[in-house]
Amino acid sequence: MKINRYIDHTVLKPVTTVEDIKNLCIQAVEYDFAAVCVPPPFVKLAKTFTGGATTKVATVTGFPFGYSAIEAKVAESVLAIIDEADELDMVANLIAIRGGDWGYLEKEIATIMPIIRNKQRTLKVIIESGILLEDEIVKCCELYARYGVDFVKTSTGYAEKGATVEAVALMRKHLPSNIQIKASGGIRTFAFAQELINAGATRIGASASVEIMKQAAAMQ
Repeated sequence: MKINRYIDHTVLKPVTTVEDIKNLCIQAVEYDFAAVCVPPPFVKLAKTFTGGATTKVATVTGFPFGYSAIEAKVAESVLAIIDEADELDMVANLIAIRGGDWGYLEKEIATIMPIIRNKQRTLKVIIESGILLEDEIVKCCELYARYGVDFVKTSTGYAEKGATVEAVALMRKHLPSNIQIKASGGIRTFAFAQELINAGATRIGASASVEIMKQAAAMQ
């Protein structure tokens, strides 16, 4: 398993600095990670630091709580695309999920998806699985499968509970094979990353990526 190609090397703390982004990108290129995931103001800079590497640049929209208006998420998505982000990790409206307002959630994704597809970008929808009931996770999978998102993602890393093997397995069971799963939130070891991948995750979001790589190397 080439664990590096599963990893989105991530820094999303509210006091992220230019030096943080530079170090993140240097490490990502060195280890050939799948992507770096950075705050929106740093997308252009990350593109500069990653250069012509195979590592993609991802950013977040509606982050971290998901309750931004649809119009705000549209604006964030457009700006991210203008700044040349390759992938967008969008937080679904968690208030709507917990409130059972599936009509609103459908309107949200129906508005966002044409923008993403028109510009041939990748969309990962964050559902914050750690704070949802099982039936809510299943309904999310069914909704986002209908709209053909690229990934359903477990977590922002800001909730009290992040990725779990059980949630990833549940998502894999209820998503078609063409829709991938990104596990994120509290992934700090190679062993846990491997468990999540075995359960069905095809991308791992982590800030402890270098440590995970060191652990993977030590087990070879």
